[in-house]
Amino acid sequence: MANLLIVDDEPSMRQLLTLVFSRANHKVRAAENGRHALELLRKEKADLIISDVKMPDMGGIELLRAARELLPDVAVVMMTAFATVDTAREAFKLGADDFIQKPFDIEELKLIIEKALERLRLVEENRAFKLAQRERGQLDQIIGRSPKMQAVYQMIETVAEVPSTVLITGESGTGKELVARAIHNLSPRTDQPFISINCGAFTETLLESELFGYVRGAFTGATANRKGLFEAASKGTIFLDEIGEMSTAMQVKLLRVLQERKVRPVGAHEEMEVDARVIAATNRDLTAMVKSGAFREDLYYRISVIPIELPPLREKTEDIANLAEHFVQKFSRQTNRSLRISERAVELLERYSWPGNVRELEHTMERAVALERSEEIQPERLPEHVTNYNPAHIQSDFGLPEEGFNLVAHLDQLEKTYLVEALRRTDGNQTRAAEVLHLSVRSLRHLLDKHGIRNLTAQMRESSARSGG
Repeated sequence: MANLLIVDDEPSMRQLLTLVFSRANHKVRAAENGRHALELLRKEKADLIISDVKMPDMGGIELLRAARELLPDVAVVMMTAFATVDTAREAFKLGADDFIQKPFDIEELKLIIEKALERLRLVEENRAFKLAQRERGQLDQIIGRSPKMQAVYQMIETVAEVPSTVLITGESGTGKELVARAIHNLSPRTDQPFISINCGAFTETLLESELFGYVRGAFTGATANRKGLFEAASKGTIFLDEIGEMSTAMQVKLLRVLQERKVRPVGAHEEMEVDARVIAATNRDLTAMVKSGAFREDLYYRISVIPIELPPLREKTEDIANLAEHFVQKFSRQTNRSLRISERAVELLERYSWPGNVRELEHTMERAVALERSEEIQPERLPEHVTNYNPAHIQSDFGLPEEGFNLVAHLDQLEKTYLVEALRRTDGNQTRAAEVLHLSVRSLRHLLDKHGIRNLTAQMRESSARSGG
């Protein structure tokens, strides 16, 4: 049973529709014009409004506009004996569910109402599903019951319904792509493509080709036309990860796409319209980059219409146990096992600072599951840097020489040491070294050039090859 409101200035039409839908077990109220209808809606909401278009003292279009402000989810079916294309277009633009011309067949109207109520039911079920996931502390594989994560869930649900550009910020490993996918999956674009690209993994020329496509003959090797990711994501979502690594020249081109909603493939003379929602992400401080001139201010404001900041794992320790359990179950299922985590192991996990955030925790639990032979993850299966971690010792061991020291030079040398060690550990593989240091490949190369040690990559690869590695 639904709560229906019939709005028509003809008494005979109000009586007919009231009789028809009352017999169908719906609760029916009637109003002679839009103004009277709004009075009734303020007293008691309706699930669906059936309204004539032309009425004295507030017509159907004005009622539709006002009803949407009062009850955003109410279903509305418009009726008129004077149907025009412009009237129908305006009604649908304001959110009318359907439009029928008088005189009409009652059975046809009943079918339209049934479909409108079915759509309304699906919307309510979807909302209830989101709420249930949120209460369980999980939304599209994003896990956490902490207040900070509840705030993230609420923001995801809110922004999913609108087409605005979203900027997701947070340290590496906090789950920025998961949040982007959740926004897409909860949005009206959920049945359309979700396409992700890491902007830091490409040179400027390659990134332009990937995003915008190219035409045959645009450059050497372009033997056929190729669709760009913006075009491939049409009607869906494109996720620009690590947008802070994008060159200034590419920032200019991206800004134009966001402003004009058009792309020009490399080598093409004409532009094409694109309809892709943009979600961007970065682990860098874009506001600082704007101040330094490394990131365009106009692009920053264009992509950060709706900002979402993800908290690091160390700021939501109450979520660590649930996350660890989730990963243990995930990796256990892959080997047809059933494992749990010992209380002592959970204590150690919650004490650790997790500089690599959720990604580091996932890798840690994958290792523990692979090594554990009992039915319970023991502390011995955790890495030593986790089991031996003690914040109090770290603070007490910190000391500043009485005579002071050159902090900039010290940090510079420390940075260089870690770069060399990462290259040594990965046999000169820059992509793997960047992953070890939680950097983009482009940022790694910048640091290697800064310290003048990029040639080490070739030397280490050669050394590894000679030794059989």
